[in-house]
Amino acid sequence: MIWHSRGPYSWLLLPVALLFALAVELRRWLYRRGYLASTRLPVPVVVIGNITVGGSGKTPLTIWLAQALLRAGRHPGIVSRGYGRVAHDVRKVGVSDAPDDVGDEPLLLGRRTQCPVFVGADRSAAARALLAAHPEVDVILADDGLQHYRLARDVEIAVMDARGVMNGWPLPAGPLREPLARLGNVSAVVQNGGNVSVDCDVPVFRMELTGERFERLGDSGQTCPAADLRGQRLHAVAGIGDPARFFAHLAALGLQCDPHAFADHHRYVAADLPQAGDAIVTTEKDAVKFPAGLPLPVWVLPVEARIAPDLAQFVLEKIDGRPPA
Repeated sequence: MIWHSRGPYSWLLLPVALLFALAVELRRWLYRRGYLASTRLPVPVVVIGNITVGGSGKTPLTIWLAQALLRAGRHPGIVSRGYGRVAHDVRKVGVSDAPDDVGDEPLLLGRRTQCPVFVGADRSAAARALLAAHPEVDVILADDGLQHYRLARDVEIAVMDARGVMNGWPLPAGPLREPLARLGNVSAVVQNGGNVSVDCDVPVFRMELTGERFERLGDSGQTCPAADLRGQRLHAVAGIGDPARFFAHLAALGLQCDPHAFADHHRYVAADLPQAGDAIVTTEKDAVKFPAGLPLPVWVLPVEARIAPDLAQFVLEKIDGRPPA
């Protein structure tokens, strides 16, 4: 990826990147000054996002936070853009929906949390529709909504992973959606793995993704530990923000795999997937897009987030005891 360093392609794109950065700052200024309107909902809004392009662990964090809020007696609902959808209208996500209709991440969020999930290019419209359909919801989680300023928020959580900000330049010369200084304005930063230093004066939480028991695709009741797959000829398939992170996780479990990396949100067809070997291992996000009738068994690895210190308590204190951010 050209964004890992400031190579010739990044330098070539730098003039465009500077224009992009200027447009980003102008848009944010217009929202701050009220020239562009934000929608304030009757319930608190917690935004989970990042300042870089690509997956950094937002979806597992959203799942973790939704489950933690449920345990605390709250009734969360989730809104998402639904990246990769064919349509852009607002709709509720059903657990049996197709990824092309609702997006792969919202489908996973609905299945894992059992919370109401609505998708739409306009997250504020999606949130209003969610609240109208589910008046019991008392907090909205906005997945990948950090730059969606149309939706006013009470808490902002920025997720960073081990890649950091790479070359530190704006799109398209680098991975930054917003400048690094933006981290100083969020409520908290969650560092997903790695030892990247986050230089900002806000609380920093550490997240680790764990998982070592696989589920058979199409039959989640059939599970096996990683030990049962050792010694087999395995193909590891990942189309997430950082496939190398998934491959490293499998290696740490003692599995030797042929890696097959795809772009984030890749739409799979049968020809993309290995036909020979003992089995395919993949992520939950990828598995929801696999075609039926594959010749090899597919084992899916669910992961759970572990976060320290207690991020859920931090969020509850923010939304219950302090004015909106």
